[in-house]
Amino acid sequence: MLYSFYPSVNSGYSMLYSKLFGKTIKESPKDESSVNARLLIQAGFIRKEVAGVYNFLPLGLRVLNKISNIIRDEMDNTGAQELLLVSFQNKANWEKTGRWDSFDALFKVKSRYDFEYALGPTHEEVLVPLVKNFANSYRDLPLKLYQIQNKFRDEARSKAGLLRGREFLMKDLYSFHQSEKDLVDYYELMKKVYKKTFSRLGLNAIETLASGGTFSKFSHEFQVICGNGEDEIIYCPSGDFSQNSEITKVKEGKECDLGHGPLKKVKTIEVGNIFPLKDKFSKAFGLTFKDKSGKEKYVVMGCYGIGISRTMGAIAEVHNDKKGIVWPKSVAPYQVHLIHLGGVHPRFAKASPGESATSEVYDKLVKTGVEVLYDDREDVSAGEKFADADLIGIPVRLVISDKVSGGQVEWKKRDEDKTEIISVDQAIKRLG
Repeated sequence: MLYSFYPSVNSGYSMLYSKLFGKTIKESPKDESSVNARLLIQAGFIRKEVAGVYNFLPLGLRVLNKISNIIRDEMDNTGAQELLLVSFQNKANWEKTGRWDSFDALFKVKSRYDFEYALGPTHEEVLVPLVKNFANSYRDLPLKLYQIQNKFRDEARSKAGLLRGREFLMKDLYSFHQSEKDLVDYYELMKKVYKKTFSRLGLNAIETLASGGTFSKFSHEFQVICGNGEDEIIYCPSGDFSQNSEITKVKEGKECDLGHGPLKKVKTIEVGNIFPLKDKFSKAFGLTFKDKSGKEKYVVMGCYGIGISRTMGAIAEVHNDKKGIVWPKSVAPYQVHLIHLGGVHPRFAKASPGESATSEVYDKLVKTGVEVLYDDREDVSAGEKFADADLIGIPVRLVISDKVSGGQVEWKKRDEDKTEIISVDQAIKRLG
């Protein structure tokens, strides 16, 4: 007879490892050179489809969703509204901006009826004509719109796992303003919001001055220091100076102007960027508004992007050790990795004391809203279970065995070596 505590396959708060779609694999994939791809594939978060294109398995999707929801929270707090735009985009709009032929990484899709579409790498060509239908007065501005959606870019090389994909998940926000002053105010706000957002995601992102390309004289990138990164910055560790090495005239070793010591050159991963688009796209599509005096003016724009799947890859790149991934609490797929050692699984009759304890612990955790990945496998050794827990990287491991007295568990944080025997109530309080 089944015990009543036996969890559903996936209750939202819990998951049985035996039923989880996507398990760990023993060997690191030999066709991946990046740390993030090797760890995420081996731990059961993603699987490669083709170069630069990855499937996200249930564990990986949980991480993506947690990253997305933190970003949503921060974008909503700035007054932005979420929408969802098309991936197949109007060729005529891309020709209007001159980017049909000049955007090197643009995927062009031709139907059997001879129609051609752009497969969206970015969404100015879609959103600006759409906004033109709704914003034509100063009363309609400022307007901030964002989406979280897959993007497609025909990258020349895709050997960095989630850090450089041909298909990837991204948050892109576009702001529309009456004046450059209003744009600058929101732009400066977004610098602070981005710093806060990446901090919530467990990343120390350095605001870095960069080229604005065809849009403006400058932009700002948010760079995470990583020895395997594809970018490079010159920066002051005290935080008052950072420029992308491709545009800066400043050399490594120069003394910081504020006396903080020599500037350093480091490899980095770009996880976000912001651009002052000004009236580039407004002019292309005739996006204008009437001011208070009735005069017609071009709308001024800004663009703000965060690579969500890239951010997941960056987290895996910088938060790991020789055993596997070490997820920050805010984005971990589950809060707790629960392991029962020894004996027959508690869903069968005549449960041992340790198995009965597991049912009580599990019940308490789930009823209090703790997210639990429960390793319920019967034919796997303790060593294998511990190795899998380390590889997957959930922040807290709880172990129950016949050696632990009733109402207690062995508590271990993923980023610490020490273990403690504590009560279940203490564990729940710490998790809260």
